[in-house]
Amino acid sequence: MSHKKILIIADIEGSSGCFDYESGTFMGRGWPRACLEMSLDINAVAGALLDAGVQQVYVKDFHRTGYNLLPRMIDPRATLVQGYAAGPVPGIGNPTDASGLIMVGMHAPSGAGGFLPHTLTSRISKLMVNGKLMSEAQLFSASLAPFGIAPLLFSGCPVACRHAARTIQGISCFAIDKFCLKQSFDVDLWRRELAAMAVETITKKESRVYNPQGPFHSVVTMGGGRKSARAIADRWGFIQRGADLHLNAPTLQELYEMLIKLAYLTPFTRKILPLGLPLYNLVGKMGRFRAEKQLALSNKKGQQNR
Repeated sequence: MSHKKILIIADIEGSSGCFDYESGTFMGRGWPRACLEMSLDINAVAGALLDAGVQQVYVKDFHRTGYNLLPRMIDPRATLVQGYAAGPVPGIGNPTDASGLIMVGMHAPSGAGGFLPHTLTSRISKLMVNGKLMSEAQLFSASLAPFGIAPLLFSGCPVACRHAARTIQGISCFAIDKFCLKQSFDVDLWRRELAAMAVETITKKESRVYNPQGPFHSVVTMGGGRKSARAIADRWGFIQRGADLHLNAPTLQELYEMLIKLAYLTPFTRKILPLGLPLYNLVGKMGRFRAEKQLALSNKKGQQNR
């Protein structure tokens, strides 16, 4: 076994229970059910890895508030990490002592086709880095490169998988067809096959960290047009041309931090981040509790109607 400690990053758009925008929206109509199915997806992968002899599996909940996975549904042998941290890796926090990265429930980048494509935020309509589309999978993988964590497996819609395979050398991909009829989707079979591929990837001896060499020139096209781009340019001192923002960075890690500022922060929220981040995480945790209650109530009604 080449990889004895694995970090799993979990997203919801490419999970088995998200088939529309509302299901991926915090407190959205279909979100509780999507959280349940997402949890079962991750449980299948984590359990299979641990049964195969992996010593430690860390699971990072990395969608919206970071509180989507239901702890009771995840194998207790795994370490579940929810909420966001400022560093040392933005959002992820502690990169752990893992050597391999598995990304489940992912999506295609802004500017691509596929199911609910976006990079960091849907307000970015296209993100080009050195003339090519850039995905979250690339940004996450690059942010973990300094810690020696190599991307092993990516799962998302077929478009997302094709992009990951083209851009991240050596990564394995496992697709989920988000446009198929839900009635014809065998979720149990899909989970078993996904888990089996995850187990295969831990034996990779030629896996390598994803750390392309710069410099990097990024063109960020804002969906809100010129006005939106101008507001962000004035806020952070970025170069603006029409609806495009131009960013330059020597490394992908530095570019990632610039994109986080662009997508999520203002100078004020950045200043109060030590206070604001715990409050944001609390909101996410409360939302997860509410989702669990809704699922329990729905399950109770279902049993009464039988």
